Amino acid sequence: MSSAAEQEAVAGAVAAEEGRPAVLNGARGRAPGVPVRPGAPVPLGARFRVGPDGVAGTNFALWAGGAEAVELCLFDERGKETRAKLTELTHEIWHGFVPGVMPGQRYGYRVHGRWDPWTGARWNPAKLLLDPYARAVDGDFTLPPEVYGHVRDWPQQHVADTVRDERDSAPYVPKGVVVHDDAPDDEWQDDRRPKTPWADSVIYELHVRGFTKLHPGIPEELRGTYAGLAHPAAIEHLAKLGVTAVELLPVHQFAHEDHLLRRGLRNYWGYNSIGYFAPHAAYAASGTTGQQVGEFRRMVRALHAAGIEVILDVVYNHTAEAGELGPTLSLKGVDNRGYYRLQADARRYADYTGCGNTLHVVQPQVLRLITDSLRYWVTEMGVDGFRFDLAAALARSMHDVDMLSPFLAVIAQDPVLRRVKLIAEPWDIGSGGYQVGAFPPLWTEWNDRYRDAVRDFWRGALPDVRDLGYRLSGSSDLYAWGGRRPYASVNFVTAHDGFTLRDMVSYEHKHNEANGEGNRDGSNDNRSWNCGAEGGTDDEDVLALRRRQLRNLLSTLLLSTGVPMLVAGDEMGRTQRGNNNAYCQDNEISWLDWALLEEPGWKALFELTSRLIALRHRHPVLRRRAFFSGRPHSADGLRDLAWFTARGTEMTEADWYAPAATLGMYLSGRDIPGRDERGAQIVDDSFLVVLHTGHRPVDFVLPGTPWARRYEVVVDTSREEQAREPGAEHPAGTEISVPGRTVLLLRVAG
Repeated sequence: MSSAAEQEAVAGAVAAEEGRPAVLNGARGRAPGVPVRPGAPVPLGARFRVGPDGVAGTNFALWAGGAEAVELCLFDERGKETRAKLTELTHEIWHGFVPGVMPGQRYGYRVHGRWDPWTGARWNPAKLLLDPYARAVDGDFTLPPEVYGHVRDWPQQHVADTVRDERDSAPYVPKGVVVHDDAPDDEWQDDRRPKTPWADSVIYELHVRGFTKLHPGIPEELRGTYAGLAHPAAIEHLAKLGVTAVELLPVHQFAHEDHLLRRGLRNYWGYNSIGYFAPHAAYAASGTTGQQVGEFRRMVRALHAAGIEVILDVVYNHTAEAGELGPTLSLKGVDNRGYYRLQADARRYADYTGCGNTLHVVQPQVLRLITDSLRYWVTEMGVDGFRFDLAAALARSMHDVDMLSPFLAVIAQDPVLRRVKLIAEPWDIGSGGYQVGAFPPLWTEWNDRYRDAVRDFWRGALPDVRDLGYRLSGSSDLYAWGGRRPYASVNFVTAHDGFTLRDMVSYEHKHNEANGEGNRDGSNDNRSWNCGAEGGTDDEDVLALRRRQLRNLLSTLLLSTGVPMLVAGDEMGRTQRGNNNAYCQDNEISWLDWALLEEPGWKALFELTSRLIALRHRHPVLRRRAFFSGRPHSADGLRDLAWFTARGTEMTEADWYAPAATLGMYLSGRDIPGRDERGAQIVDDSFLVVLHTGHRPVDFVLPGTPWARRYEVVVDTSREEQAREPGAEHPAGTEISVPGRTVLLLRVAG
């Protein structure tokens, strides 16, 4: 009888000859020359290091609470797989140190356990799983039948998810990649975070690929990538516009949904995450075996050098594994019951997201995954904040949304995360999921009530102006509690989801036929007005009115109290041809058309937007850090905020409850709370904002003493080209004609 060592050597040699994987430390023996040491249970993931004995290698650690065994799978350049059992188990973490495994090594896991979907157990070692902590991902998800843990095409579909599929998924799924944990010293040594105060922020929501894909000033090989966004030509546009932060649509590694792939489409927006530590590999110009990490860091550094913060739109509420009929890519196969919310019938998933599953954030290991990911992007990737998709789903305890939930409590006390920008999309689709105004201090929120009120006003659909008054002045009715400030409101008129600004004044109905869903997808409630013609038209009057409406909407947004958010391309008339749900349009429908800036009308719109942002930066009265009081602050009766009718009289209670096409908002620069960095009282100019949505001109009486003696026109949206020098002056108390559908910004000149 040969020795055990000889038997193991023979087993490894036979496996290599037959082209099948060797099993390290397994029943078939150990592959020669690949020892697995015990390693450490922390940190989770694959961490390259040099041990105390000088041996370089990688420590692998995977939380898989209910698993019976875990195999580490290593892949060479040709895709040949070598397996090693991780035999060490500490606090439900399987771990081992493999000497000689260097950065660039591709890997995955196979996790063994019971197959019992009726109790939520869905372990299937035939499926190669992506490490939840993988720092980089190489390859793409194509979702053939082999990547499903169940037999996808089982004849009885109502029980298909209960039949285990034994086919190997490894040839069809991406692999994790071992990377260096720390950035090279020269990568961060000159990085300076802008640390823009919330009140001074102007956010610009953009898509890494769509923003750069057609930019003529970016080399073709860099378009659509992190390197493209870092290019001087891209940053020049952001700097000219004056925004202080880019909010990137999801850049975590994501997968394309099966129903899209079957129709020849792809997920463009990226709200289908599967790797919370990995930059999406398809956006990398430099390579996908770890190079994407350095490229992302260099992009952040370049934006920081231009004074621009980087905020990530993150999707921790669900994953790309969908429901019981979805693929098995990572968490579902690691520990389905440990990561996902399941119904009482544990075969089914609780779905508060509309995407088939919901992460069970109350579970300690899930909360750890999310917070570890957030800290990683801040400390090692340099980002400055996060916008949380469907944040209400993260704030649910067992079932209900709970503002004392573990997730919110952990964020509030975390020394890293509580210092960055935190933006909630304050709703999900579950019962009680609409939570606008309810998130605690530290958080800002997407304010959809601002969006709806401003859209309705400019399309003439507001029954009265009570709600509009709150929205323009910082939404104190929603946020003036618990020490929150006006900048808790992220004001927006458009977002990635819905019409672009230009489409909002060009279409009254969605036109989503290109999505292949019979135009059934996307919202039917767009609060839009097409200005007299649906879509494209040659009518110059209609086109001129549309451009004016764009100027009105942008001016309203940028003159409102709160944090304004623009969508990339709205400042230059980008259109999606009426598609209000372009999540699967990775083409010219979604990409920015930079040729628009060559057209005088759209160039003028860009210049107005840039000018309005510059006004915000210059004038603290337009970016207040405290709510208005509306009370007199001096003996002459001047207040920090006052509202006027077209007659020049202050609004009465009855005026607020009546339909109104004209509204005047007076902002006093004499009564700004707070002091500057040197401790001096903040003093600014005072302004009168006149918004007139009627189609005919209106005579507006300029308020007199104590408000002003003279007014000077600064912005007049009835004009395509804005005057660069101070505009006409008007004595207080006089009547001026405000053209139909116009915003006037007047500075108090004396």
